[in-house]
Amino acid sequence: MADNPNIFPALRYQNAPAAIEWLGKAFGFEKQFVVPGENNTVAHAQLRLGSGLIMMGSGGKPDPKNPWATEKYGTYVMMKEIDAHYARAKAAGADIVRPIADTDYGAREYSVRDCEGHLWSFGTYDPYAES
Repeated sequence: MADNPNIFPALRYQNAPAAIEWLGKAFGFEKQFVVPGENNTVAHAQLRLGSGLIMMGSGGKPDPKNPWATEKYGTYVMMKEIDAHYARAKAAGADIVRPIADTDYGAREYSVRDCEGHLWSFGTYDPYAES
């Protein structure tokens, strides 16, 4: 069997619980992993469709330390050599919007905007490990 994908769309919804149900009903996505947040929000969810996977959650209040709080769409890329990747992006002058750091969920990651402002995160988090 081939390796699992390492690039994942990441979406934020104003009503993530309703979006999870709608994505399942309309498109056939199945819940793989859902972390509830406060006040009927979703801190993080992973939904599968076939061999594909998306990450999603609720939009939140602006947080200067975390651009993902309000971004509607971005991309997460799982990397093994994350520190070297971070050094490469930084050396190339990338707009680092969340410096590399260890997370409370056991990953090491950073966030960056590309040449046209799209949000990307690179890190060691493996959503397939939650299967």
